[in-house]
Amino acid sequence: MLLQSIATATTALAPSVHPLTGTAAQWLWLLPVFPLLGFVLNGLLSILPAAHVGPANPDTGHGNANAGEVGHTSHAETAGAVGDDHHPVQQSKYVGLVSLIGPAVLLASFIVAVMIFSAMRGVDMTTPFIQRYWSWMPVGDLHIDFAFQLDQLSMLMVLIITGIGTLIHLFSVGYMKEDPGYARYFAYLNLFVFFMLLLVLGANYPVLFIGWEGVGLCSYLLIGFWFSEKANADAGKKAFIVNRIGDFGLLVAMFMLFANVGTLDFTGIAANTGAMPFGGPLITTICLFMFLGCAGKSAQIPLYIWLPDAMAGPTPVSALIHAATMVTAGVYLIARSSFLFSMAPLACLTVAFIGGLTALFAATIGLKQWDIKKVLAYSTVSQLGYMFVGVGVGAYTAGVFHLATHAFFKALLFLGSGSVIYAMHAAYHHTGSHEDAQDMRNMGGLRQYMPVTCILMWIATLAISGIPPFAGFFSKDEILGSVFARANDSVLSSVTWLGIPGSTLLYVIYVMGLAAALLTAVYMTRMMLYTFHGPNRTGERERQALREAPWIMTGPLAVLGVLSLFGGWLNLPALTSFLGPVGNLDKWLEPVVGAATLRVTNNTPLESTHSTEVMLIGAAVAIAIAGILFAVFVLKPDGLVPKKQAQPEHGFAKVLYNKYYVDEIYDGAIIEPTYALSKNVLWRGIDTGIIDGLLVNGSAALARGCAWVGSRLETGAVGTYAWVLVAGAVVLIGVFSFQ
Repeated sequence: MLLQSIATATTALAPSVHPLTGTAAQWLWLLPVFPLLGFVLNGLLSILPAAHVGPANPDTGHGNANAGEVGHTSHAETAGAVGDDHHPVQQSKYVGLVSLIGPAVLLASFIVAVMIFSAMRGVDMTTPFIQRYWSWMPVGDLHIDFAFQLDQLSMLMVLIITGIGTLIHLFSVGYMKEDPGYARYFAYLNLFVFFMLLLVLGANYPVLFIGWEGVGLCSYLLIGFWFSEKANADAGKKAFIVNRIGDFGLLVAMFMLFANVGTLDFTGIAANTGAMPFGGPLITTICLFMFLGCAGKSAQIPLYIWLPDAMAGPTPVSALIHAATMVTAGVYLIARSSFLFSMAPLACLTVAFIGGLTALFAATIGLKQWDIKKVLAYSTVSQLGYMFVGVGVGAYTAGVFHLATHAFFKALLFLGSGSVIYAMHAAYHHTGSHEDAQDMRNMGGLRQYMPVTCILMWIATLAISGIPPFAGFFSKDEILGSVFARANDSVLSSVTWLGIPGSTLLYVIYVMGLAAALLTAVYMTRMMLYTFHGPNRTGERERQALREAPWIMTGPLAVLGVLSLFGGWLNLPALTSFLGPVGNLDKWLEPVVGAATLRVTNNTPLESTHSTEVMLIGAAVAIAIAGILFAVFVLKPDGLVPKKQAQPEHGFAKVLYNKYYVDEIYDGAIIEPTYALSKNVLWRGIDTGIIDGLLVNGSAALARGCAWVGSRLETGAVGTYAWVLVAGAVVLIGVFSFQ
């Protein structure tokens, strides 16, 4: 109630009354408070088993599966298979309460979000609704308020985060209930949603940055959730460190903005961007540093390497953090900062080119991955590249549109893979087998045992492949069409990027997008064929235990299936106007990104002719169908053998399987030299040699030497003192005598 009172008082002091004043928008602060409350409650439930009244033996219960969340057996002892991320061990004692609190707080936030969205649709809202809660940093010229900003872009992100988040929380109830860290898991998950909402609701860059760092922290905690296995802990650390590189870039961009504009509020910067020359080195540098932060958070070249390893966490974590929300934060940041990027054509081309290159590069790696989650991980990296192509060419609505549809079908794919892993692990647990439950070579024929999951995942596969009328077709086509249109008449086409004409570079990016679309259809169809079709390779005894996941897991999949099928209707192209105004996302986002979009297109809306639009759509659909048909006719699930019988990869397939050895290159070129420098120069040379050896130990040795000389002179023998006195006197007499 304190936040509400402050917000009401602040709004009352405003010079003009906003149309949302007095509506459900006044409850904006409740959106992040509900998941924060869930974190507190579930966090308390997670530490209660470790609490003791009075003295206790700290070794008691260590390694005992009945000791609650803290004292449980290691996953190496309880896990059914190496690489299997579903670990059935001793159940938490607060399963029922956690299962209620965890999803309920997300559902409450979603209900509030729907109420606010309804209020927004009922008013003509051309300016953002801002609630200032308190003055956070009033230091000299720096005045930063802790404030939330509600506009069309943040509202869309809130609906995605809370809506998809609720479904994933429900799925997690079935997927994670056997884990002793169940309460801790939901505490982390609720905390992540709190920080993600803080990120998208922040009215200035510092508040956004709190959420930005917070989701990074929660990602580290959830990736390394099963920290007793070193590989999982290392994956969490890798994600955390790589993201710190990107965060450095975002911090530098913020410092430069304040130094040159004098404010860090979004509305203040947007109103004062005229102080920086259009396309000048200053605003280009700011945008490039900001994009460095986006590349780290959203896994773009060269900072994409953390996201595939992030699959070490539970599968619902991958669905929420690494598909639907956190990894799209970079795309959101560029859309939110469109007033900056639209004034820096060279930075925009850099964003678009890196996005196109990432989309194509990651798609090639996905062709030869066998771990079902690794396929989806590289698919996520590739699809994020598409989003950056969209926002990079100034088609901000197209990029955000693909962000939304991707949240639908990629969450479905990840959760569907979670259902498959759940069933595979149950089958292997049934016979005590230790085979890899995530390797597609151990699957096959699962459509007989999991028909609902198979159908729903095929819907998501057709959506991501770009087959109409599924959601991904509309958003991906809009991005490719925007790139093609801007290659002819836009600010981007008239500049030169590293000696390459902008128009030529945009055509290259368009071709890369088409190639990535072809490969996407191939590797996604490959995943479905090897997982659900052909003969079953799980094992004769194991397949007896294969079955659909419980309803608490299958229900969210069905909802996501509907969204993956009809989600594209959020923003139908002009070619489908005969269907009526089903969705107008471009009109919805126009108050936020409309001016920036027009700045990129020379203040003229770019509209392709009917024939050109038909040609572009036809090419995109043909590419997608060709990829699917190629996979169906070339790949033979009948010839696949289980993982333990499979032959090692050879030739270029081995290169793709090992991800172009990028991690090994980074290790050899950066990590090992840095470690050697730290060990031999900084530690042994400077720390041990100079500081400890020369300064600390050297000064101590000098003091000991002086003390030794003094101790030799102070013998206590009177005769020695007399001879020394005489010798000194002789020396003094000699000195004065020879002058």
